[in-house]
Amino acid sequence: MSFFYVKALHIIFVVTWFAGLFYIVRLFIYFAEAAEKPEPEKSILQKQFSLMQKRLWYGITWPSAVLTFIFGLGMLYLYGSVPGWLVWKLCFVAGLYVYHFLCHVLFKQQQQGILKYTSTQLRIWNEVATLFLFSIVFLVVLKSSLSMLWGLIGLIVFSVILMLAIRIYKRTREG
Repeated sequence: MSFFYVKALHIIFVVTWFAGLFYIVRLFIYFAEAAEKPEPEKSILQKQFSLMQKRLWYGITWPSAVLTFIFGLGMLYLYGSVPGWLVWKLCFVAGLYVYHFLCHVLFKQQQQGILKYTSTQLRIWNEVATLFLFSIVFLVVLKSSLSMLWGLIGLIVFSVILMLAIRIYKRTREG
């Protein structure tokens, strides 16, 4: 019975963690776009986005990442064994934590007013979390190597579609 409580809490914090990851990069995009505005609009917007970033990052995203990890370890302990699909899932989860830490680098840069990426580059970066989400969910639900193969093929196709959608969106914004 305790496994299901731990699993429920793990899922809840995975959802809040992803919400934070998706929204923080949107705030990075808005911060970068605000840099193109004239003063005083630029300063006002960047100050507000910086505050929103800080509250989201330290108030929701980081705590959710830590609690996801803790409850994930609890599930792993209660699960008892590590089947093949779970090894792959843990690899994707490790990649997601790398993504999280790279977002932290971007967060620290923007908090200092440093902009190294355009809004278009950040839009592409925003989709990386989506790829992790799809990969992890399909592995957890399907739990099959053959399904994983089809899932990876689908992931590649999905990535191509996302990149095309970003290009189309950029053209419609500029046109």
